[in-house]
Amino acid sequence: MVDEVLSQNEIDALLSAITSGEMDAEELKKEDKEKKVRVYDFKRALRFSKDQIRSISRIHENYARMLTTFFSAQLRTYVNINVASVDQIPYEEFIRSVPKMTVLNTYSVSPLEGRIVMEINPNIAYALLDRILGGKGYSANKVDNLTEIETILMSQIFEKAIVNLQEAWASIVEIDPIMEEFEVNPQFLQMVSPNETVVVVSLNTAIGDTSGLINICIPHIVLEPIISKLSVHYWMQTSTKERDDEAYNKLSTNLETAKVEAKTLLGTTDINIEQFLNLKPNDVIGLDQTIDQPLILEVNNKPKFYVQPGKLKNKLSVQVMEEIKGVNIDDE
Repeated sequence: MVDEVLSQNEIDALLSAITSGEMDAEELKKEDKEKKVRVYDFKRALRFSKDQIRSISRIHENYARMLTTFFSAQLRTYVNINVASVDQIPYEEFIRSVPKMTVLNTYSVSPLEGRIVMEINPNIAYALLDRILGGKGYSANKVDNLTEIETILMSQIFEKAIVNLQEAWASIVEIDPIMEEFEVNPQFLQMVSPNETVVVVSLNTAIGDTSGLINICIPHIVLEPIISKLSVHYWMQTSTKERDDEAYNKLSTNLETAKVEAKTLLGTTDINIEQFLNLKPNDVIGLDQTIDQPLILEVNNKPKFYVQPGKLKNKLSVQVMEEIKGVNIDDE
């Protein structure tokens, strides 16, 4: 039996129905004692846990940020890409949801088996192409009769974007993605069996005034070898690494050569505006510091040492007498 968690709205509605008499609490108790049967659709087998789906979503949120930066630099226009949804569905359902004519890129992701598909809405694809050719990013849907030059240009920009996919997945597995095919008709794209579970990541994409979706289809066969790495336990384990002594020593050495401001105040005092305006040469201003008290050496404007003044090689200097405890120079 699977326990279901009710939302706050559902709890409020249930309590309201019992209070108003629409539902009988005794009847509910009887129903709880009866065996509950839950309908399970084997065609929509859920092969990934919510935890794993969240990990895939996290990876592609990073990928979306990288694509935004990449396309913005390539097209020199406003680009915004973010994750809209991450779902697991049968491959047949994904193919049915794709337009009859669209832009499909197929990538191999060695050493993982199988291939992934990136479906780019024609509006987005042609906005990309228009910007590459010097236009303002207008979309003209003519995906069914792409010229050879247009096909090459569109393939090249998505080949260049492969490095972003590689970087996004680097936290889980090192992959070597290669663009295998460029297709416009999904009917010719039969990578896995129709009932095979796939993860579909939908990215909301805006290029200038044009918007649409980029869908990434990842079959179960691709993710199967790394499923264990998609759990939150793996992320927590990999986040706590042993200290690298070599890196620690280099960092310590670099920190030792960093410069900080050190200064000693001879004392302070308060005077009013009238006294300030009437100051003349040879006037003497009395400080609040007595000659028998130590001075304070400040590091980054924080009092750090008690010192006494003196002279070293014809220069004014101070000698450290005692450290002032409980002060960190990096405190705000």
